[in-house]
Amino acid sequence: MNHAKRLKQAIEDEIVEGRLALGSRLDEVQLAERFGVSRTPIREALIQLAMTGLVETKPRRGAIVSAPEPQHLLAMFETMAELEAACGRLASRRLVAEDEAALKAALAACTLAAEDEDPERYYQENYVFHAVVYRACRNPFLCEQARTLHRRLAPYRRLQLRARHRLGQSLAEHAAIVEAILSGDELRAADVLRAHVVVQGDRFTDLVANLRSLNDAA
Repeated sequence: MNHAKRLKQAIEDEIVEGRLALGSRLDEVQLAERFGVSRTPIREALIQLAMTGLVETKPRRGAIVSAPEPQHLLAMFETMAELEAACGRLASRRLVAEDEAALKAALAACTLAAEDEDPERYYQENYVFHAVVYRACRNPFLCEQARTLHRRLAPYRRLQLRARHRLGQSLAEHAAIVEAILSGDELRAADVLRAHVVVQGDRFTDLVANLRSLNDAA
């Protein structure tokens, strides 16, 4: 992992965990001194964070901790849901032994993390699980588009896991996804993946509430 990606993850963690409050100014010089790097990788990390909506550049203030507009975030999740539905549909049609084994292993890893009630570990295993689904679709272009948007939404998917009982619900949805893909049920695979990713109703309300509470712990 290069400096910019490592720094992006470190700053993202501080935002998601509430150590950097909404509206906080992200001074490049101070961040460079704190992380012991030059300003160049800090600047690159802030640009990457701006793409997710967690950082915004404002005139005379520079980079500040921000949050996307709810409707924009909703549109991104709707698009992600359709991409993942397409991946699931193709994966159920094109599944090979290698991907079947990887899906089972990824589900097992998610299960262990959920049983240990470890949301951070589950977050990491969840990323692997979805990456396996993308690869299993055997369409490199679709896989790359899904991975790109997944990376942009990663901080918000992580926030979703803070909601009460969400870990168990997510795991049950993963199990349904694997069952549908392994059975070759294209429509079912698409439906369960779409429902797993899209945020609406209470889930969207919870996500927005978590975004607004990021500064409470600061």
